[in-house]
Amino acid sequence: MPDMGFDVLLKGKNFLRLLGGLGVALKISLMSVLISIILGTVLGILWHHNNLFIKAVMRSYLEVIRIMPQLVLLFIVYFGTTRSFGWNLSGETASVIVFSLWGTAEMSDLVRGALISISAHQYESAFALGLGKAQVYLYVILPQAIRRLIPLSINLVTRMIKTTSLVLMIGVVEIIKVAQQIIEANRMSSKNAAFGVYLTVFVMYFLACWPISLLARKLEKRWR
Repeated sequence: MPDMGFDVLLKGKNFLRLLGGLGVALKISLMSVLISIILGTVLGILWHHNNLFIKAVMRSYLEVIRIMPQLVLLFIVYFGTTRSFGWNLSGETASVIVFSLWGTAEMSDLVRGALISISAHQYESAFALGLGKAQVYLYVILPQAIRRLIPLSINLVTRMIKTTSLVLMIGVVEIIKVAQQIIEANRMSSKNAAFGVYLTVFVMYFLACWPISLLARKLEKRWR
């Protein structure tokens, strides 16, 4: 049987180190997701209003975030701002800031799109029943928008989890960084360590994202 490189995971605490690295990646991504959902929803609702200034600001914000690679944003926040303004940011904090900026922009666009997709007669019927603007959004519009947002927002969440692998470039010891350290430490004793370690990382990411996809399907079926 060929050497697949899985034996290095059984040496010392290598497998536990990978789990710890996955925990760091998930902590960064889940904190960013929570912030993005809250801020993105608020900004998406504001963007839906017929205010030209707000629309211009939100469109500019979205385009800048979409055009700028996340890795460049990480470098700007972690290396650029800390030296320019004298801030003492940890790699994890800088990562949460960057992914929250990205996630908020994407989430606000999803919320705006979901609100636009709801027909005008839904608003008119709700106002005709005597509901105020806040009640219309809370009881009529948002419940429908949330159902349409589920598959799109789940896709955003899984993308954010996977993209956290970029944080190794600013020194955060997450799962990919740990994998590299394990491979480098065992490159002489196990030449195929890269295959076994990175395949294990793939499985870990799959197991982290798969339940989220299952939850999305369950919610879609329940609300259909």
